[in-house]
Amino acid sequence: MIDFQFDSSFIADIDGNRLSQAIIRTLDILKKPDMDITLRLIDDDEMQHLNQTFRGEDKTTDVLSFNQDIRDPETGQYYLGDILISVPKAALQAMEHAHSLENEITFLSIHGTLHLLGYDHYTEEEKAIMWPLQEKIFSEIKGLES
Repeated sequence: MIDFQFDSSFIADIDGNRLSQAIIRTLDILKKPDMDITLRLIDDDEMQHLNQTFRGEDKTTDVLSFNQDIRDPETGQYYLGDILISVPKAALQAMEHAHSLENEITFLSIHGTLHLLGYDHYTEEEKAIMWPLQEKIFSEIKGLES
């Protein structure tokens, strides 16, 4: 299950089902079905606070992922973790990439899911694996809409 959280007064016109499907498709492609994830859309102030608290960087960023890696003892369901996306940062990046805010948040949802699954991009070797994979999944999601 994907738990999609956002303040409706903060953002409108974002299809939570599309974001959920992007995350679910990412999990399916990587053969990691049946995992719970929380996706939260937040503002830059909250993102800057979280980035400072957990990464020591006093600035906003586009996406943060927090791996929980736990199994609910009552249900047995696996909780992979939390993805947080800064909507203002995503809006700037959407303009830079000449696509919609929804497309940018979809892309960042895929990116955050890959982080939860252990992918990273700190080294060139990691980038060579993660970036083509996220592009492939994003292209597939966009293709499903056609």
